[in-house]
Amino acid sequence: MAAHLKKRVYEEFSKVSQVSLEEVPAAAKKLRLTKPSKSAALHIDLCKATSPTDALQYLLHFARKPVEAESVEGVVRILLEHYYKESDNSVRLKIASLLGLLSKTQGFAPDCIVDDAINTLNNEKSHQVLAQLLGTLLIIGTQLPDKIAVIQRLIDVACKHLSSTYFGVRNKCLQLLGCLGTVDKPLSKETDAGPGAQTSHVRDVQSVISDYFQDQDPRVRTAAIKAMLQLHERGMKIQQTIYNQACKLLSDDYEQVRSAAVQMVWVLSQLYPESIVPIPSSNEEIRLVDDSFGKICHMVSDGSWVVRVQAAKLLGSMHQVSPHFLEQTLDKKLMSDLRRKRTAHERAKELYASGEFSSGRRWADDAPKEKVDTSGVNLIDSGACGAFVHGLEDEMYEVRISAVEALCSLAQSSPSFAEKCLDFLVDMFNDEIEEVRLQSIHVLRQISTHITLREDQLDTVLAVLEDSSRDIREALHELLCYTNVSTKDCIQLALLELLKNLTKYPTDRNSVWKCLKFLGARHPTLVLPIVPELLSTHPYFDTPEPDMDDPAYIAVLVLVFNAAKSCPTMPALFSDHTFRHYAYLRDSLSHLVPHLRVRNLPAYLISIWGPDLLRLGELQTELAGSADFCATYLHCQLLLTKALQEKLWTMAVPLCLKQNAKVSTAARQILDETYKLEFLYSGLETQQIATIHNVRLQAKALQLILMARSKRGVDRVLGVCEKFLQDVESFQRLFMTELPHFQDSFVEKLLELMPRLTACKPLDLVKILQTTLRQSRFIHLKLPEQIHRASATIIEPTGESDNPLKFTSGLVVALDIDATLEHVQDPQTTVKVQVLYPDGQSHIIHPKPGDFRTPGPGRVRLITQVYLSHSAWTEACQVEVRLLLAYSSSSSKPSASKPVWNESLDGLPTSESCIEGTIHLSKPVNVFIMPKPARR
Repeated sequence: MAAHLKKRVYEEFSKVSQVSLEEVPAAAKKLRLTKPSKSAALHIDLCKATSPTDALQYLLHFARKPVEAESVEGVVRILLEHYYKESDNSVRLKIASLLGLLSKTQGFAPDCIVDDAINTLNNEKSHQVLAQLLGTLLIIGTQLPDKIAVIQRLIDVACKHLSSTYFGVRNKCLQLLGCLGTVDKPLSKETDAGPGAQTSHVRDVQSVISDYFQDQDPRVRTAAIKAMLQLHERGMKIQQTIYNQACKLLSDDYEQVRSAAVQMVWVLSQLYPESIVPIPSSNEEIRLVDDSFGKICHMVSDGSWVVRVQAAKLLGSMHQVSPHFLEQTLDKKLMSDLRRKRTAHERAKELYASGEFSSGRRWADDAPKEKVDTSGVNLIDSGACGAFVHGLEDEMYEVRISAVEALCSLAQSSPSFAEKCLDFLVDMFNDEIEEVRLQSIHVLRQISTHITLREDQLDTVLAVLEDSSRDIREALHELLCYTNVSTKDCIQLALLELLKNLTKYPTDRNSVWKCLKFLGARHPTLVLPIVPELLSTHPYFDTPEPDMDDPAYIAVLVLVFNAAKSCPTMPALFSDHTFRHYAYLRDSLSHLVPHLRVRNLPAYLISIWGPDLLRLGELQTELAGSADFCATYLHCQLLLTKALQEKLWTMAVPLCLKQNAKVSTAARQILDETYKLEFLYSGLETQQIATIHNVRLQAKALQLILMARSKRGVDRVLGVCEKFLQDVESFQRLFMTELPHFQDSFVEKLLELMPRLTACKPLDLVKILQTTLRQSRFIHLKLPEQIHRASATIIEPTGESDNPLKFTSGLVVALDIDATLEHVQDPQTTVKVQVLYPDGQSHIIHPKPGDFRTPGPGRVRLITQVYLSHSAWTEACQVEVRLLLAYSSSSSKPSASKPVWNESLDGLPTSESCIEGTIHLSKPVNVFIMPKPARR
């Protein structure tokens, strides 16, 4: 048959070709070959079918192939034509299904087939096919949301067929009403239908759907509720009158109906939470959200675990319920035939108070005496009572997880409820299912801000650390990070169990350390009383130094140091080795150990911290400037502390010449370091600069004292004393606003003694300075947010070449300099190039402003030339090239008040008020040069 069809197509094609060639010139028209249409191919296949089975196979095969949008209408016509001819229900059912599938084709507008699809319903006798056709109409309607007339016709069709005796047809009609129905347009008289027969009055779509809440078929009742929920999802407000009908469906015999009814009750509780509804068999009234809460609570005890899961989940989103009803869900009071029965603890307490006990001779002498009227029992009392208790003890773990999640959601919005449900959540840590235990831990973590664990509760929580699951243990560590405990015994218990965890599972080390970090930071006052016990210190005896490689000891230190951050009295309990261990951990575990403001640190700690700070700057480049600045400042303080501790201050001058020279070198070094601190670092504030000037004044006072102790310096003391007093007055004038930060400092004591200093003799001034210098206290340096250190790197020359630059002596040779500058302020005036020759000669070259380029913020490029010249050498030697930073330290003009010993010097010129100097900005680079003698 296929061969015969191919032969006919070829013959027709040949005839068309001949006619085209005879009637039209060859150059005027060309033939175009096209693929046969889908509709023609489908028509041929259906015509070939000899039985319903063959037709069904062709339709199934056709359904697997895509159809272009322009071919859909033709295919639909072929399918409808065959639909009317086909007598087999299964074939018509498949055709109806294909019509819906084709209506969803991208780019196809199904409004052209609406009339044909509706007409197929008129003569259809098969209920299954009719249901499928209604499903096709639903698909068409969802594809045409803007066609109001089409939507209204489809709604009318759905209402007309609601009276069908087949549940599938009624289901599809209800689904169509839910997806396409509108609240603002009532149904017409002719098309309105009820469960039994048509009515003549106008009704809205919600009334029609609600009529089928009482349908005899549970599948139809389920479809009716879902259709109503569909209206809600589409943004239409459901009428409150539906509430009573939905509540009755909660006791339906079928699981699907109860599940949908629970959802409907919840929706209405969100729409009308403050509406007042009557309590059945009572004159009382109650808020709708409270009433619905009690009814959904009752469904937590439903016979179907699916309904129980759904009810438990919905309870978690009912945040508007009254606190009284919410707390009833955790009520453990026993109920027996609506007679309230006291617990054993309550009965024992009453008997203990009365002094009487049950004799056992009277029958039921401990029976409940309080009678409760059946008609007076509220539904909320019997429904909400113990709902979460039942959910948490359910045999299905899915229900238990849902109950735990619902408790979490409600507890987050109610701190009082969070405290009451704490015991129940802690009990869930012992659940047999790992997923339940893990979820319980996560839930308690989310409500941890509202709760404080007692010791018995913490004991139950910490027992989970024995769990073999790493996820469980790490989740518990995370929980302890954000949990509050009540006593210091709880801290000790938690630390002990965490150390056991660390011993049993060494891979938990980082997680345990992090947990103890937060535990210490949250409970500084509870950690303080147990610090001596934790660190094994004694007020009178030295204790052995613990091993810093022990993870358990590091864990204890992490707890203590984080607690010490908020407890300034705690460092006083630390031993010397604890300070050393703090410095080590602060460097190696900086993410776990906080910065502590520790006063009166020992001198050896300052000497330890200097190298540590430099190492920190190497490890974290963003902290390099601040670390170098702190290290330099600490070095100044260390030099000053050692200088003031020398024996020269208590010995005669001829006996301490060596110590005198040592202290003089330290004073000069302190001065150099203060100039580096002031001019080599950017980002400093006025307070830091004032602190640097205070240290500089101490160094100058130290130099003045040493000068007065030497014989050669007596004659020069007069001018130096005057210059020193000018520096003190300049400090007061420049840093007046910062003086409150310098209490008990060297400069504050000098300012207090200023009238006396200007009136006394030079040697008396030196004695006062010596006493004041040794009594002044260490000034703590407060760092700004960001400090940058000025630096330079010479790119060219590299200093690696062994070939000397040769030139004739007396002439010059140009040396190219290429360098990068970082964080240098005003480089055009401050950056110099120094050339140091082997014979000690030094030349300083000032680059031209045009030699500086700015490739980016904070970065400067220096490309210049320096000219070298020297007399003839016998062999090549190295010259040293480096960059310098020039600075100018200006003091104030001389004060109007003169010392009494200087009154005869008024006519002499004043001393220079500016001290010029340079600071090394880059590492030196060595360059070989060879000046040759001139040829004659």
